[in-house]
Amino acid sequence: MLTKKQHQLLLFIHQRLEDDGVSPSFEEMKAALDLKSKSGIHRLITALEERGFLRRLPHRARALEVVRLPGDSVPDARPTPVPVDAENVIRGSFGAPPRPQAVVMAEAAEAVDLPLYGKIAAGAPIEALRDPEGQTGVPASMLNPKRRHYALSIDGDSMIDAGIFDGDVVVIEECETANDGEIVVALVDDEEATLKRLRRRGSSVALEAANPEYETRIFGPDRVKVQGRLVGLIRQYH
Repeated sequence: MLTKKQHQLLLFIHQRLEDDGVSPSFEEMKAALDLKSKSGIHRLITALEERGFLRRLPHRARALEVVRLPGDSVPDARPTPVPVDAENVIRGSFGAPPRPQAVVMAEAAEAVDLPLYGKIAAGAPIEALRDPEGQTGVPASMLNPKRRHYALSIDGDSMIDAGIFDGDVVVIEECETANDGEIVVALVDDEEATLKRLRRRGSSVALEAANPEYETRIFGPDRVKVQGRLVGLIRQYH
């Protein structure tokens, strides 16, 4: 079953393909659905792909193909006999093969909007971020319902060996303590924030990069405050 926004977007893309033969731009989709950011369109398209309604065509700009439509989007449809080996027949929603459990779970949980506090350095520390620049949606299954969370965009490459790249969005669970070896948002001297792996070395605190080109920085325990720990990562492919 599609959400209201997924259903609206699918029909909008289908109609544009029927009228113009070209799929709409992300800006046009955002305007048609009255969304505030293109990231919401990315999430809707990904969900429609996972459910088998849309397909992105490789090596072509703005190339989307509507694979099938929901059964209720075609009025007065009647079941008709089809050859067993027909590959392109739209069969509605019945008889669909079982999907992976992860996709089924994603349907059950709506996305949660988190404050996006802007960029944080995965390199040299930058000025601490306080004010949200907007919001970003993340799967509810990624979050601890008993804790507060926020999101940050990554600026830099010091955590690439941990799979965190420049431009990624990380999901942070607010906390003031973390286990040794966890990746945390560390506030240095109450004015600089950075994303690093936390190590305790005797009475000192080490902020460790995941890139051999960056040195580990060591501070006295009173100079570093944990602002949260990494619990998820969102990457968009354009």
